[in-house]
Amino acid sequence: MKKVIATLIAGLFATAAFAQTPAAPAAAPAASVPAKVEAAHTKAVVKADAKEAQAVVKADAKEAKAVVAAKTDVSSAKAEAATTKAKAHHKAKKTKAKADEKLASATAEAAPAAPASAK
Repeated sequence: MKKVIATLIAGLFATAAFAQTPAAPAAAPAASVPAKVEAAHTKAVVKADAKEAQAVVKADAKEAKAVVAAKTDVSSAKAEAATTKAKAHHKAKKTKAKADEKLASATAEAAPAAPASAK
């Protein structure tokens, strides 16, 4: 945007400089050549600015798309992590339950044997 403004200001000064030169009847054809060159230059500058603006818009869109993809990747990674954690907690619960069950059965087997040996 700064380049566009700078170009417009430069064009303003250039047209002001051409407007201040005295117009001579013999120099009229010669003065129109620089005006044509200036017009071509201005057209080229405007075209370049338009291309630059279009490239900036494309780059911004590409960046936004990458950010969305990254956020999607992050959210899917978080979901996978949550699933993995849930599975790990479930597996740990099952293992603890089996261990408690083995302890209870071992205690139950040892408890009747202890009173029998006491008699």
